[in-house]
This record gives sequence, structure tokens and C-alpha cells, in this order.
Amino acid sequence: VQLVESGGGLVQPGGSLRLSCAASGFTFSTYAMNWYRQAPGKGRELVAGIISDGGNTNYADSVKGRFTISRDNAKNTVYLQMNSLKPEDTAVYYCNARRSVLRNYWGQGTQVTVSS
Repeated sequence: VQLVESGGGLVQPGGSLRLSCAASGFTFSTYAMNWYRQAPGKGRELVAGIISDGGNTNYADSVKGRFTISRDNAKNTVYLQMNSLKPEDTAVYYCNARRSVLRNYWGQGTQVTVSS
């Protein structure tokens, strides 16, 4: 099983980034996909989630209206479009695939830094 995140980097406040997570080694279309983040000195928090068929999404209150999660089951990829970025969005962002307690996989993370 592999989850490989990409698209992180340094961006100014108000800017945008699009994270991607390419999945392999499992049946992607049967898993819910999530993006988590962890800022320095803080716990890991759920940012956004999308169910297996893409029909339902959920977001942390702190990112509602600014972030959009989507998935392409034909490409085994999940995305996180991040707009109007704020310094408090600075964190390592992790891709997560979950189907059950035992079928729960993580990527290695990608750094997002929002700073002027």
C-alpha cells in the first residue's frame, strides 16, 4: 500500500495550493479518503474527508469555504484544493485512506508553509 502526497510548498497568505495524493496497492474506490494536518507542537487534526464514491464530503470548521476535497477514482487520486491560505494553515498535511480500523493507511506527509 502506498499513499504519496505532493503539491506542498511555501505560499504567501491569501494564496492557493493544490495537494494531490496518489494511491496504490489497494482498491481505492472502496475507501473513504481524508486529509489531516499536524502543526508544530499540536495534534493531528482532520481537515477534510470524502466518501468512496465522492458523493459526500466533510470539512473542519476552520477550512470550510476555503478548502475543497475531491477524488478521481479512475486515477486513484485524491486532491485538496486550498484557497485563501492563512498562516495558521501551516502544517504537515497527510493523506489517509480508511475502510475499517484495520484497513487504515497513511501517507508520509507534505509540508505546507503559509508565510510572507
